[in-house]
Amino acid sequence: MGGEGASGLSARDEAVLAVERRSWPGPGPKERAIRERLGISPTRYYQLLNALLDDPRALAHDPVTINRLRRVREARRARR
Repeated sequence: MGGEGASGLSARDEAVLAVERRSWPGPGPKERAIRERLGISPTRYYQLLNALLDDPRALAHDPVTINRLRRVREARRARR
C-alpha cells in the first residue's frame, strides 16, 4: 500500500483508521482482520495507529475516531 489519498494520508493509514472505526466483539477477530486486511502484525498496527493520533491529516480525515481514541489515550495516561 502506498501513495496518498485525497486526505493526504497513505492508503495504509486510511485502512488502519477504517479497521479502528469498526466495532469488534473482542480482540481475536480484530487481530485476525489486522493480519488479513493489512498484512501487518497487531503490534505494528498499534504503532501506526498511535502515530496517527497526533497527525492533523488523520484528524481531518476521521475526526470522530481520532477524538475518541485521543480521549481513551488521555484517560489511560491519567490513570498512571
